[in-house]
Amino acid sequence: MPLGARLSVWLADFGTRSIVTHFLMGLGFLGAVTTGLFVEGQVGVISMVAFINFTAGMWICQSIHSLGNAATDEEYDGVLMEVLDRV
Repeated sequence: MPLGARLSVWLADFGTRSIVTHFLMGLGFLGAVTTGLFVEGQVGVISMVAFINFTAGMWICQSIHSLGNAATDEEYDGVLMEVLDRV
């Protein structure tokens, strides 16, 4: 089975997609904090703003994704409950 097909099957569950989206938001936020603290000058400012914009975009995507899931019959209790169910 090709990699794309395996990823598509793996991400078919809404909870899995939500966890991946939240993970990417966390990475973006950590990137913003890291570049804001340790990269000097204009490059640091531009990089920090880019990471913040990426994180905000992912947040909007997750919000729209959650609203779309409300129209289906799937039950979704939030990303924290999804993580707790998997641990």
